[in-house]
Amino acid sequence: MTPSQMPKMILSFHDGWDELIRIHPSISRMFALVVLPFSLLPPAMIYYAGGNYGDVFAAGVSPGQWHTSAAIFFIAELLTVPLMAWLMHLVSRANNVTTGYHLCFTLAAIAPVPLWISSLVLFVPNLAIGVAVGGLALLCSLGLTYRGVYALLRMHDDVRALQMATVITGAGLLAWLLLMQIVLMH
Repeated sequence: MTPSQMPKMILSFHDGWDELIRIHPSISRMFALVVLPFSLLPPAMIYYAGGNYGDVFAAGVSPGQWHTSAAIFFIAELLTVPLMAWLMHLVSRANNVTTGYHLCFTLAAIAPVPLWISSLVLFVPNLAIGVAVGGLALLCSLGLTYRGVYALLRMHDDVRALQMATVITGAGLLAWLLLMQIVLMH
């Protein structure tokens, strides 16, 4: 799987997914090559935007508070990925889908990539644009989750895969909102 395959993975059950299944990267490899580098983007952008034009997003918050929020956000992101993998594993078992934690972690590492990349919109000091790009990223993340549930967990029922993806995405959205709250509270 290459980064250029990511857009195809949003729309396809096979492009990128088949190669990912064939390669079967370890959890540590997924963490080192996907989770760690991509999860650095939002805190770096929060640090940058908060320090340069933080009042556009939250009036009266000092650059120091933005910088603290960025650090807390980064730690929370790193904890959220294995937590989401655990949740996916529970949802799989509840739906009588036999899968291991490894495949759930792989999906938990890939699904938030559009959200992580969308943080680059913070180079533009405009809340409306940020919300629009974030919404699009969320839709892409949902696409990755649905296609990933189907492909990685070897589902053959579209409706069941969509049901599982909806539950997983709902929990992921809640986690993302909690992460955003962390940023706004500090």
